[in-house]
Amino acid sequence: MLLRMIRGVLFHQKGKMLLIALTIMLGASLATGMLNVVMGVEEKVNRELKNYGANIVVKPKDSSLLSEIYDVGEGAELNTAYLREDELGKLKTIFWAFNIVDFTPFLDAQVTLEDGSTVRMTGTWFNHHLDLPTGESLDAGVTGMRSWWDVTEGRWLDEKDENAGDEIMAGAQLAKKMGWHAGDTVHITASRGEKDVTITGIYDAGGDEDDGIFATLDLVQEMTDRENKAASIEVSALTTPDNELARRAARNPAALSSRDYETWYCTAYVSAICYQIQEAITDSVASAVRKVAESEGTILERTRLLMILITALSLVGSALGISNLVTASVMERSQEIGLLKAIGAKDRSITGVVMAEILITALIGSAAGYFLGFGFAQLIGHSVFGSSIEMNTQVIPVVAGLITLVTVAGSLPAIRTVLRLRPAEVLHGGH
Repeated sequence: MLLRMIRGVLFHQKGKMLLIALTIMLGASLATGMLNVVMGVEEKVNRELKNYGANIVVKPKDSSLLSEIYDVGEGAELNTAYLREDELGKLKTIFWAFNIVDFTPFLDAQVTLEDGSTVRMTGTWFNHHLDLPTGESLDAGVTGMRSWWDVTEGRWLDEKDENAGDEIMAGAQLAKKMGWHAGDTVHITASRGEKDVTITGIYDAGGDEDDGIFATLDLVQEMTDRENKAASIEVSALTTPDNELARRAARNPAALSSRDYETWYCTAYVSAICYQIQEAITDSVASAVRKVAESEGTILERTRLLMILITALSLVGSALGISNLVTASVMERSQEIGLLKAIGAKDRSITGVVMAEILITALIGSAAGYFLGFGFAQLIGHSVFGSSIEMNTQVIPVVAGLITLVTVAGSLPAIRTVLRLRPAEVLHGGH
């Protein structure tokens, strides 16, 4: 009897049931899409933010305090401590090695130009090929770390070229002042040598770098007699936004309980990654670039909040739509329901029939909405982040629970209408 009644409604009111299923499908699709993006957005946003600079800086533990106070260049005589270039591969051996997206060393020197003026020349990696202790290999350097730089003339310096050791890149302001262009040869003199170098490109960084020169790390080491040395390392890492545990650990990891320490060490907090870098690089101090790290956390939190709000609003809209459609369906069947009451059917039984009809419709709509929502998530992933969003199985029970809640909530006004129907009034055409 119950099954016949449900089947009858599904077929005789298929227009309204189809609209209810469509409403639920749209709500489920948006919820599925947004929740898949929310759960996969952290790494995507992190990777996008990594294109705009490092979030960790590594310096020698014993670097001169005067150098920081007076902002003296890294190539000046005040610097007495350096990091070892041959240890940089150890960055990819820490616990969170796969979260290290890119890194590059820096070594500054003051060089004299042909007109007698002095400028800062920064030695770094560009697309440096590195064989790791793990047997893997990668290309790291400033080309990826400074991807927003605009090379207005020429090209990026390529370390794989045979002549890379005799090439430089010049900042836009310096090039304008000196009248330099890509392809020009200039003579530079440093503390331990001089050389004719070719300008491969003119870059516009939009900052102080535009008044200087960038060259390979090998060239600056050679011209300043500082073989295998680096003054600092910039690291771009995927991190988890800080919480209270991360802030306590950043102040003093030794003060944590063993359980908290393990949780902190095994979570990609920026402080945990800094701590592990210090363990890997001899006599180093790794610190977070707080403005970058905090901005990442803020952007992630706001992105999640925005998507959750969109999901909530879509579900509220679905509930309102379901409410109107189910109420209209019940009103059309008022005589049928009145007749059932007249022959002794209990309110509980009638309510169960109505809810069973709606839940079956919701199941069909939500199943279709889930797959549509996953496609929606891929559209967001490719259009915004340039990559796909992985299907997260945790979304399935969450969406199922939300759709059930929305369907029940949307059906409540219709249930109240069922309970208020009086058989005598309905069967005699009363209102």
